[in-house]
Amino acid sequence: MDKLAVIAFGGNALLRGDQKGTIDEQEANVYETCSYLVPLIKQGYNFVIGHGNGPQVGNVLLQHQAGEKMFGIPAQPIDFCVAETQGSIGYMIEQQLRNVLIKEHLERDILTIITEVIVDKNDPAFQNPTKPVGPFYTKEEAKKMEAETGAKFQEDPRGRGWRKVVASPRPLQINNVRSIEKLARDGQIIIAVGGGGIPVFWVESNKLQGIDAVIDKDLASSLLAIEIKADMFIILTDIPKVFTNFHKPDEKALDRMSVAEAKKFLAENHFSEGSMAPKVRACIQFCEKTGKEALITMANELGKSGAGTIIYAE
Repeated sequence: MDKLAVIAFGGNALLRGDQKGTIDEQEANVYETCSYLVPLIKQGYNFVIGHGNGPQVGNVLLQHQAGEKMFGIPAQPIDFCVAETQGSIGYMIEQQLRNVLIKEHLERDILTIITEVIVDKNDPAFQNPTKPVGPFYTKEEAKKMEAETGAKFQEDPRGRGWRKVVASPRPLQINNVRSIEKLARDGQIIIAVGGGGIPVFWVESNKLQGIDAVIDKDLASSLLAIEIKADMFIILTDIPKVFTNFHKPDEKALDRMSVAEAKKFLAENHFSEGSMAPKVRACIQFCEKTGKEALITMANELGKSGAGTIIYAE
């Protein structure tokens, strides 16, 4: 049986920090990222792709707000905007990955599944928004918008500015997971839990409804990897390895890290909450539940010996 991996694309796979977000920029980024998946395909992996949507969903929210202000078109809630970005980003990944496969003389069907993810409406995350969405602003711009709209903003841990933050509840269950697994194990490349999934909750025992939130894409992808019994969980980011004391004189790249070591480093605040900490937690979740390994690395390191940081269960 072919091996099965879940690969979570980081935001850098879609949009770089110094870019405006034009379709040409995003398609070029996605093509480059997808080209690095070829070694995994040639190594016999089937896989499911998850992806983030922080910049995109924030921009869609702004578009809705502008449309309401200028033309009276009703603005839609965040869950609706997450669904929009699942479709649009899924389209880009499908198209550019297919272009890569054609160039490499490889043939796979590629399918985007618009994915609902169930959360708890009483999750404490709704009282403490932390998930950054949309563009970066100056401190003065952020404070002005906070006063005008009541939205919350936080400073980016890497010093790139201030971003709006929304609730990020823990993913509890992924809808259609059996179909996702079956299609992936049959050899199709599946794009699922885009943007962490569309956040929904049980209003009643027989009624689902969307809720304003953006689920962490790494935690959702980790849960998906657990539920489809993946052999490997991979998070792609914009640095080659996980570091302790990142951006400090004594920073240290980690080749391997046990779950116990990862928890220790988290407790010692080596990993930023707005960047590496959620990725490490997602890997811990996968390793503890499956006993298998997770990998955090850059896309261009995939398939190379010694690539990235391996997280493993004791």
